[in-house]
Amino acid sequence: MIIIKIFYAFISVTLMGGILGIGLAIAARLLAVKKDERVADIEEILPGANCGACGFPGCSGYADGIVNEDADITLCSPGGSKVLAKIAELMGKEASDPGQKMVAQVHCRGNRDTSTYTYNYEGLNDCNAMQAMYKGDKDCKYGCLAGGSCIKVCPVDAISRDEKNRIWVNKDLCISCEKCVVVCPTGVMQMIPYGSDAIVACNSLDKGGKVKKYCSVGCIGCKICEKKSPDGGFVVENFLATIDYDQKGDRTGAMKGCPAKCIISAENASLEIKKIEDKQKVNE
Repeated sequence: MIIIKIFYAFISVTLMGGILGIGLAIAARLLAVKKDERVADIEEILPGANCGACGFPGCSGYADGIVNEDADITLCSPGGSKVLAKIAELMGKEASDPGQKMVAQVHCRGNRDTSTYTYNYEGLNDCNAMQAMYKGDKDCKYGCLAGGSCIKVCPVDAISRDEKNRIWVNKDLCISCEKCVVVCPTGVMQMIPYGSDAIVACNSLDKGGKVKKYCSVGCIGCKICEKKSPDGGFVVENFLATIDYDQKGDRTGAMKGCPAKCIISAENASLEIKKIEDKQKVNE
């Protein structure tokens, strides 16, 4: 008798489960929200870097934002003009010129050979951890700490360290996601136009006399760059030279005349990257 009751209970639960399952399947079909096929099409067009530079949670989030939230179609910096053109065509919008590609570059070349240090840091190999300890181990509190935080967050391995512990960015690999800019605690990682011919490799706002004491390759605010390349877009403010890249004048005079040699050519930066890559190939 007990066995029969158990059997009936088993059958009842099974039937009830089956009925509920069928009901849920029917409800799911009837209540399903149809997904716009354009979302999948745009996601396929996007580069798949999932870098978040667009402000959305990955490429799928951005694709959904474009279709369902009327998000700006120009937000994918890694995709560039080709991706923009394809999305614009799909969405029936006009593809405005995104302008010149921006890439990250390190505005500091100070290391143990050229700079003085306050103490020997022996903690976690991370720039933000280093910066939390008296704003880093360097006497210059504006310089690159070389902890490698930017290298860790770069989704395309565009950032490398050379044998002198200096950080370099391969502009041809950079996808303009700006993750390195966000993670850098001292602000030495900055975005500049891809076609830039010169970089002011310094970020210090200290007076020239102080800079000379702790760094031999730091900007001293002497304004020689302004004089040597008057049409080159050089501006010295707060004891630091910067470049207005909208100005297309010659900058070679400033690079040659800079007493600290902190204005470096983009070509030299590319050569340093090539040296690192060649050495890595040999080690492999």
